[in-house]
Amino acid sequence: MALIEWKDEFSVGVPDVDHEHQELIGLINDLHDAISSGDGEYTVMDFLGEIYAHVSAHFALEEKIMRERKYDQYAEHKADHENLLDELRDIMDDYEENAWFSDNEFAEAVGKWFGNHFRTRDARLHKHLG
Repeated sequence: MALIEWKDEFSVGVPDVDHEHQELIGLINDLHDAISSGDGEYTVMDFLGEIYAHVSAHFALEEKIMRERKYDQYAEHKADHENLLDELRDIMDDYEENAWFSDNEFAEAVGKWFGNHFRTRDARLHKHLG
């Protein structure tokens, strides 16, 4: 069962970007399925670490493009990226300290990221950049 389902509200209206975001949701779901099925190859920290690495890489690429194009809302967009990464690190820290992970809380947090950041900041960025 998918942890996160793609929703039209996640769309930024740029096909390539929407595709990349759908791939990220697919990765989250694939890794979640692997740990949920008891696949010994994956642990919760592997799952969270892999998500963190992909999200960080995605953000780094966006930030590079924004700097190159002198995007007028670079600082605000980058700050939002940092907040999202901080939230993910907090989830990882909580798991390390308490050895407890809630699918529901993670899905809610990630759904909020997609619903807010991608629909607002990313939509504006990619429409501005064309």
